[in-house]
Amino acid sequence: MYITFLKFSENKAVAPEFMQAHNEWIAKGFADGVFLSVGALKPAAGGAILAHDEERTTYDARIASDPFVAEGIVIAETHEVEIKRTIPELDLLKASA
Repeated sequence: MYITFLKFSENKAVAPEFMQAHNEWIAKGFADGVFLSVGALKPAAGGAILAHDEERTTYDARIASDPFVAEGIVIAETHEVEIKRTIPELDLLKASA
């Protein structure tokens, strides 16, 4: 499983120009079954993604293709987590590669 933090950079002011493309990129991550959850870092610091079921190199390429990353609006930081224990509703995370 991956946790990616997308932290705003000094180029944050151009985010509105790329918001539609960024949202389309997020929708594709969900449609592909890779993204489990996305949300905002508070207060207005960027975003976070919870993802699974993708090889690391493929996932890194996916993150690099985010228009916000490509345009330097955010800096991506990905952590790979091996889940050991969950509540039953989140057991699918333990099987993630």
